[in-house]
Amino acid sequence: MSNVDLSVQVGTLKFRNPVLLASGTVGYGNEISEFTDLNKIGGIVTKSLSLKPRKGNPPQRIVETPAGMLNAIGLANVGVEVFLKEKIPFLKQYDVPLICNIAASTVEEYVECTRILTSEDTIKGFEINVSCPNVKEGGLQFGNDVKAVGNITEKVKAVTNKPVIIKLSPNVSYISEFARVVKDSGGDAVSAINTLVGTAFNIYSRKPKIHNVSGGLSGPAIKPVALAKVLEIRQNVDIPIIGIGGIMTWKDVVEFMIAGASAIQLGTVNFINPSASKEILEGLENYCTSQGIEQLSELTGSYKI
Repeated sequence: MSNVDLSVQVGTLKFRNPVLLASGTVGYGNEISEFTDLNKIGGIVTKSLSLKPRKGNPPQRIVETPAGMLNAIGLANVGVEVFLKEKIPFLKQYDVPLICNIAASTVEEYVECTRILTSEDTIKGFEINVSCPNVKEGGLQFGNDVKAVGNITEKVKAVTNKPVIIKLSPNVSYISEFARVVKDSGGDAVSAINTLVGTAFNIYSRKPKIHNVSGGLSGPAIKPVALAKVLEIRQNVDIPIIGIGGIMTWKDVVEFMIAGASAIQLGTVNFINPSASKEILEGLENYCTSQGIEQLSELTGSYKI
């Protein structure tokens, strides 16, 4: 039996370990439950939810790239009502904190989604997606505007007593400015980072490989960028950070925590190795034991520069 305490805290949210499954990569949890024990992970972040169902963008919507992938799903989802009726019952079977990711086209929609979902006990907090690069309305138009991010944070906080995490875009000059406005507007934490903007072409047809032309780049290719953004936030703003971006192994998790993350999310790796969370947790325990670390959270922000 290990003596290592893997539990972490993100604001008022407590997780048994820092490994969360990222929005959009595990659906609503039922698909990945066949490959990994949901009772053992830190938490699940749901696929983005909007007020009404969305079909998303036409295919092709996913393209593999060197050390990563481009996606332009367009926030396809079942909508909040169907989610509460058809998806929540499955998730209630598990002892795992549920964070609802919310995406919207207007500030009012963010608020209404949060208001409807906040009464569901299974939902422990919200991750507000203000930074999706592959939808035409909303998306980056919010995520690249400091005032808009502050306004959304404030309005959403007004309709829920649950923790609100704002998912930040890396496609900005200074991400710490956005983290600061989240804190000043009452936000509880930030997720960093969302995907980078990217594109790819078929050299024979000369057409974009993705129907949407551009999409969000994720995977190991973006890890150094994500680490730098997490570090920038940590050095400038006192707010809990959930690190995201190209995490494939336990070593990546340790790096993100050293840079300043309290917890992390696994995204693209779920497509390649759906049991990655189990392997990562074992690796973290072994690392802590070998380094004489009793409490994993000691790593957060322990960088030496």
